[in-house]
Amino acid sequence: MSHQQIAPFKIMGISVRTTNENGQAMKDIPALWNRFMSEGIADKIPNKIEKSIYCIYTDYEKDHTKPYSTIIGCRVAHLDNIPADIIGETFSGGNYVQFTAKGNLLQGAVYNEWTKIWNADLARTYTADFEVYNEKAQNPEDVAVDIFIAIY
Repeated sequence: MSHQQIAPFKIMGISVRTTNENGQAMKDIPALWNRFMSEGIADKIPNKIEKSIYCIYTDYEKDHTKPYSTIIGCRVAHLDNIPADIIGETFSGGNYVQFTAKGNLLQGAVYNEWTKIWNADLARTYTADFEVYNEKAQNPEDVAVDIFIAIY
């Protein structure tokens, strides 16, 4: 776990409104990932500044136990010319603590790390938390996914 200052950034991608209540997010988020991959959304996003895929959790109603939005997309230079069926958002950045999920993606490596985060005593802002899937996440059986949690 390391502390970092994240600069503001822009994302284009697709989103879903979900909640962790009754396991709803465990259905909605994999379905969003499936859509992102099967429809080649990354290839439809203009002005990408890197190849990494971001999964952002934002617009929290209160905390991780209440509804929030999940966005899967890519960082972009600007939000001009947003394609149909894709959204664009700007995130203000700020103080973050970084965790890294390691292991088999299909056996819950990322979810297991989130369980640790939910149980950690962090002064979370619940503004925008995110995961970064880059070259360390290419092999689903041996990933390293960085998770950034917004803190005060």
